[in-house]
Amino acid sequence: MISWLAGEQWRLEVFKTHGKIYEASASQMFGVPIEKIKKGNPEYELRQRGKVAELALGYQGGAGALIQMGALEKGLTEEELPDIVQRWRNSNRRIVDLWHTIQNCAINCIKTGQTQVMQKNIYFSIENGNLVITLPSRRQLFYIKPQLEINQFGSESLSYVGQNQTTKKWERIPTYGGKLTENLVQAIARDLLSNGLKNLVDNGYRALFHIHDEIISEIPKNDTRFNLENAIKLMCKVPDWAEGLPLNADGFISKYYKKE
Repeated sequence: MISWLAGEQWRLEVFKTHGKIYEASASQMFGVPIEKIKKGNPEYELRQRGKVAELALGYQGGAGALIQMGALEKGLTEEELPDIVQRWRNSNRRIVDLWHTIQNCAINCIKTGQTQVMQKNIYFSIENGNLVITLPSRRQLFYIKPQLEINQFGSESLSYVGQNQTTKKWERIPTYGGKLTENLVQAIARDLLSNGLKNLVDNGYRALFHIHDEIISEIPKNDTRFNLENAIKLMCKVPDWAEGLPLNADGFISKYYKKE
């Protein structure tokens, strides 16, 4: 999703073909042919670095994010982490640009009160004093009472009023480009799941519930009209607003719900 939003073409090609993003990321970061990053080769240890970078750095995280993602437990040292951060960012310049584009749109919108437009038909506007981000699906995210301040580094920082996820109290919450990027990525991914649910229901599937990125549907036994292959096809029907997004799914049939 973040690759599509940013237009990071090499990543999109990975998802359209072999899908080995950890190996491909390590290849980009360390300048090693991806064919060499396989079990049995000394270059295979680079896969671990690509994996932890992919899991930790997409939303503007740094060395601390790598540590939280278990980098030290996976055999990396703290001294190596800044280099991994920089290599990942150098290999994903469009994603880095996306963080700054989103932050600048939010700040300029709050400053001027004027609508800001970025790629994928994403709009930033002010409505009744709130910052509103309109997603490609036209669904909207609201940030209550946004505010700009000068932080300790002398640059502008952004905050809004929301619920503290730890204390559950409403208070002013700081945010930044990477965090806003995460909000957009997760929200748009949720819109895609909603689209898949609607496609299934419109075609007669009985969707019981969904968990994160999974849809659970109860189907009549031995009714060939309802099968896994068709369900996957319906889930992967890309809506007009997500043109160019590589979308795939997998699943299984069971008499009861379980984690595969």
